[in-house]
Amino acid sequence: MKIIVSIKQVPDTSGKVAVNPDGTLNRASMQTITNPDDMNALEAALKIKDATGCKVIVVTMGPAPAAGMLREALAMGADEAVLVSAREFGGSDTYATSQILAAAINKIGVEDDDIVLCGRQAIDGDTAQVGPQIAEKLHLPQITYAADITLEGNTVTVKRMLEDGYMTIKTQTPCLVTCIKELNEPRYMSVGGVFEAYSKPLDTYDYNTLKDDPLIDATTIGLKGSPTNIFKSFTPPQKGVGVMLEGDGKETCEKLAGILIDKHII
Repeated sequence: MKIIVSIKQVPDTSGKVAVNPDGTLNRASMQTITNPDDMNALEAALKIKDATGCKVIVVTMGPAPAAGMLREALAMGADEAVLVSAREFGGSDTYATSQILAAAINKIGVEDDDIVLCGRQAIDGDTAQVGPQIAEKLHLPQITYAADITLEGNTVTVKRMLEDGYMTIKTQTPCLVTCIKELNEPRYMSVGGVFEAYSKPLDTYDYNTLKDDPLIDATTIGLKGSPTNIFKSFTPPQKGVGVMLEGDGKETCEKLAGILIDKHII
């Protein structure tokens, strides 16, 4: 049994978000992190590995520096890593990205008892589309928004979060599950894990590696194969300085009411 975890390197949105003059994100000037929901997916895989001894393989699509993120995943306990990187893949939207990642997972191979785990969504796009699209292209049953995962033999039981509660779904492996932050608390890298990370396999799949897969076609990958694109990105205007009201409860309430009346809010 193995678990394939799809992770993504994303801009750290807790800092300053830089935007180019043409409205696109200036990713080169921004710090990067592993997408938070993907960390929960990785932790879920590592917990299953702790219990069963299965193999965990992490895969990402991105530029060469994303290999550093994969080494961190290996240091946490993953066994192998795959970097999917090629100029032909640049500019892919969610549809094209899922085509490429599905082809990479095909290359890795999905057996009858395997599981594919993804984060619910990436903080740079917030679409929650890539995981389900991968499942569709691999013809796998999928369960999204997993808040708890239990594995018994080839049966996967997932507690799925809804807007107003939870539902429990069971499916058979192979399957794909997307994970949310409520699922677990990701572990830290260990010192020993950091040393071991550089002796574990990290393969690179370029265009030539995947071009024979039916999913890889010039019309379905990269910028040309993306049916959607970002028209414009911009930094939201900075909020004005707030007004602090001082005094006792009655006095401040009267001041606040006066301000709201002046602004014709009440």
